[in-house]
Amino acid sequence: MSFENFIDERMLVSRDALGKKEMKIKVLEVSDETAPSQWKFGDRVKINKIMITIKHLETQKVEEGELDIESVENELVEKRHYTSTNRWVPTKDIKNGYVINTRHTMLISDAAALDLIVF
Repeated sequence: MSFENFIDERMLVSRDALGKKEMKIKVLEVSDETAPSQWKFGDRVKINKIMITIKHLETQKVEEGELDIESVENELVEKRHYTSTNRWVPTKDIKNGYVINTRHTMLISDAAALDLIVF
């Protein structure tokens, strides 16, 4: 492995406000849809499914679950006539198949609004 390919694990992990949980998001499925306005926003992919891993730091318990962001987004639009998810993620924000921590909140916001994820 060369130094250029090294990814710091801290880039991929986000913590809750109290520092009791850590979250890591792996990309499972991306849409084949082409991004609008590539010249303005750069190369992006539309993420459909992710694998969320949450580690409870006090007990070392690990929870893992698959989340279909597209279906959660559709459910929120149907139930609340609102959605906040932006599933378009710049390709530079995906490292070794994982989404960097600054994009975590954006990807799980609809699931959190429906109380599917508590983080």
